[in-house]
Amino acid sequence: MFSTLRFFEGFCLAGIVLSLYALRIELCPPGHRFMITMVASFIEMAGQFLMPGLAALCRDWQVLQAVIICPFLLWVIFPESLRWLMATQQFEASKELILQFTHKNRMNTESDIKGVVPELEKEIARRPKKVCIVKVVGTRNLWKNIVVLCVNSLTGYGIHHCFAKSMMGHEAKMAITHNFYADYYTMAGIALASCLAMCPVVGFLGRRGGLLLFMILTALASLLQLGLLNLIGKYSQLPDSGMSDSVKDKFSTAFSIVGMFSSHAVGSLSVFFCAEITPTVIRGGGLGLVLASAGFGRLTAPIMELHNQKGYFLHHVIFACCTLICIICILLLPESKNQNLPENIPDGEHYTRQPLLPHKKGEQPLLLTNSELKDYSGLHDSAAVSDGISENTTANGMKSM
Repeated sequence: MFSTLRFFEGFCLAGIVLSLYALRIELCPPGHRFMITMVASFIEMAGQFLMPGLAALCRDWQVLQAVIICPFLLWVIFPESLRWLMATQQFEASKELILQFTHKNRMNTESDIKGVVPELEKEIARRPKKVCIVKVVGTRNLWKNIVVLCVNSLTGYGIHHCFAKSMMGHEAKMAITHNFYADYYTMAGIALASCLAMCPVVGFLGRRGGLLLFMILTALASLLQLGLLNLIGKYSQLPDSGMSDSVKDKFSTAFSIVGMFSSHAVGSLSVFFCAEITPTVIRGGGLGLVLASAGFGRLTAPIMELHNQKGYFLHHVIFACCTLICIICILLLPESKNQNLPENIPDGEHYTRQPLLPHKKGEQPLLLTNSELKDYSGLHDSAAVSDGISENTTANGMKSM
């Protein structure tokens, strides 16, 4: 019974995390989405640092469980996302929510809303139009973006366990610490440092550039740990090498810290990236796929424990190969920095891949922008383009003979 209830508790917590993430993204303006997400991450890190002390104060696990669940009671004060209601054509609920906001903010309904309510009243008769995530299969670009971010999320969270086991040792003799609290706070400190580093990196390089940088760091740390450490291990066995196993352990610890640092950023950015490029009508489904991929990546940790760490090296090699594939795939993603959230699937299709580096002044870009794609409607008649073009001028500007 206890295990069943714990399963349903984790099942519900996953839905709460997904709903909070989507609601937070939809409430924020384009220029503040990443900042608010990082503030939420720092609050999460604060809870992680305070958890051992809270457990020591409560002592009984029933009391600790009740204390942890109490903040979720604040969920009842959160309104439904107005953006999602409008995108799914639930105009009656949208009208009630707008009137509720105007009443709480003491706004004048007739002058401040500027005819929004009458327009909604005209559309109330329309039936709500909810979209299933399966509709993504028929798109051209959107499904590729979601699949790439799912693979990134799986790789980031999966290889994070490999670095953690390497740092603390997949055998007891290789552990750098024998204290549970020291190991716990070491992991939490690396995650906090990763969140701090994401703020300037993503602010300067953008979503795609930041994700690419952290994935490259993860791949380098993984490949160096797999290749260089084996070379050092073979070289240290020579009688005149003068190199001990402690040197190998130090290198392994350094690469593991760098790998944990960058892989945590990869996983977090993949989830945030998906929330921005997925349309509002299916944002919950897209986020669910990426978070499910992250959970599957975490699932590899207990699988390795069940097999008594057999195949640990192959497990790390597979994820290291996945990082190389992800580096190539990230280049295919669009850039969503300072862009409005897509509301429906056609809007999501307009998110096209942009050059990683901005083109120089006076240089013609190779890729069209979103506005150019929306305004492009094919070739026009030469007479409608300009009155000064003569009738015998061809499309490329040459005189006809």
